[in-house]
Amino acid sequence: MDPWARLSLALRILAVDPVGMGGLWLRSRAGPVRDIASTAIAQTPFDRPQRRLSASIDDLALVGGPDPVATLAAGRPVHRPGLLASPAVLILPMAESAAHSLTARLAQALDRGHHALIALDEAAEDGEGLPSALSDRLGLFLSLEGERAPRLLPKPIGRRTLAKARALYPLVTVPPDLTEALAHLAARLGIASPRALLTTRRASRAIAALDGRTEVTETDLIQAAELGLAHRALPETEARPDEPPEQPDQPDQQPEEQDLQSLADLLIEAAQAALPPDILAKLQSDRANRAARGASGTGSAKSGNRRGRPLPSRPGRPDGQSRIDLVATLRQAAPWQVLRKRQDTHDRALIVHRSDLRLKRFRQVSDRVLIFVVDASGSSAMARLGEAKGAVELMLAQAYSRRDHVALVVLRGAKAELILPPTRSLTTTKARLRGLPGGGGTPLASGLATALDTALRARRHGMTPSLALLTDGRANIALNGQPDRVQAQEDAHRIATAIRAAGIAAVTLDVANRPQPALADLAQTMHSRYVPLPRADARAIAATLA
Repeated sequence: MDPWARLSLALRILAVDPVGMGGLWLRSRAGPVRDIASTAIAQTPFDRPQRRLSASIDDLALVGGPDPVATLAAGRPVHRPGLLASPAVLILPMAESAAHSLTARLAQALDRGHHALIALDEAAEDGEGLPSALSDRLGLFLSLEGERAPRLLPKPIGRRTLAKARALYPLVTVPPDLTEALAHLAARLGIASPRALLTTRRASRAIAALDGRTEVTETDLIQAAELGLAHRALPETEARPDEPPEQPDQPDQQPEEQDLQSLADLLIEAAQAALPPDILAKLQSDRANRAARGASGTGSAKSGNRRGRPLPSRPGRPDGQSRIDLVATLRQAAPWQVLRKRQDTHDRALIVHRSDLRLKRFRQVSDRVLIFVVDASGSSAMARLGEAKGAVELMLAQAYSRRDHVALVVLRGAKAELILPPTRSLTTTKARLRGLPGGGGTPLASGLATALDTALRARRHGMTPSLALLTDGRANIALNGQPDRVQAQEDAHRIATAIRAAGIAAVTLDVANRPQPALADLAQTMHSRYVPLPRADARAIAATLA
């Protein structure tokens, strides 16, 4: 099925059960293709009106509130209903840039069961996209990236045909074997969300109803899975072949003829199972806590009066820099007009007191950069280096999903090297990481100094930096490049103190065979979260963490 036929099917499914499906996540950049898709949406005969939102819409327009103009005209408080006041199919352009407050409002509206949402995702880079609070609630997904405009758009469904499908829809059943197959498919794709299974099942029933049948077939389920499950599949799960049967325990020593890349892949899998899944969330929490304690420059958001996302206005006096929020000021003054006019001797149409003035505020959110400092020295054996790479890849995926920038500093030889300046390219970072050779000394102090310099430079460019250190802690190269274990440890602690003083959040992953007390002490000096990664079986660790 070509993408345009799939779009037509998705809109028909949504027209049959808009509330049950939640909505449609449509990825397409602004242009002729997106315009044609918007036309197809507009021509779809939903059972409720379509309402177009803005990514910067405020709460007054969305949920309603006092109308200052009508209040002044009527001389009494007048409430204006918002766009969510009655059931509708909501259309949100530039959904990828929606504010968290708007995302929360829309998620609540979808949960109440009165609305459906068509989110137009115009993300320009891989990794950008819809906030998970919305994407998890939208049962259908379609990407038109790279597609050409069709010569002829599929004909929209007729109202009479749609009415028959809606009447038949409650009678459609799904055979038990197909329900079980759907559950197995979701498990193979690594999809844990029960909402995805329910909406895909509903989509298969809608497809059958549109075809005039009361029982779902395998073809219906496949078409529904293409729209409801394929985009949720984990990349590693999609590409993974069937696992071979378990073999008896083998000695720890691997045969020499075994391919090194295969061994590295196994170790990467082990590290991905062992690494705490919320490590970056904890790192972000550390950063927020430091900002709350007053550490300079560590906050990822700041209030201003010129640019950014709108915040609720605050009382104040104009100082030449702040701007008056006229609507909020009128809203504040409106309820007092009758009383004030009784006391006014100048017969003014509008009486505004200084206490009514409200000033505009905006939130400016800085980009975040996660700086990986990876130990590729000789003391970190090939197996441990492989696990370190796996840990980095998992954390990298988490950072990428948050639209963060990443940088890569390598500890190897006489001094550390910044092999990847801050970037948002997942492909480039993984390529640099997988091609990383091991060997040489451990210039830990040099690596921390390079990371600190990179972090401060990023901060000067308006970014919020964080560090992720992966090492066995056996520093043996001093900051001057000379082999000296004692001096190397002293230099590392000195730089760690500077990192702490700069208010830079950090996490330290101990990749030694056994946890190293010296590295734990360094993490404490740096005020970093310390996470040991001892050698263990991947499945056992995953079971322990479950």
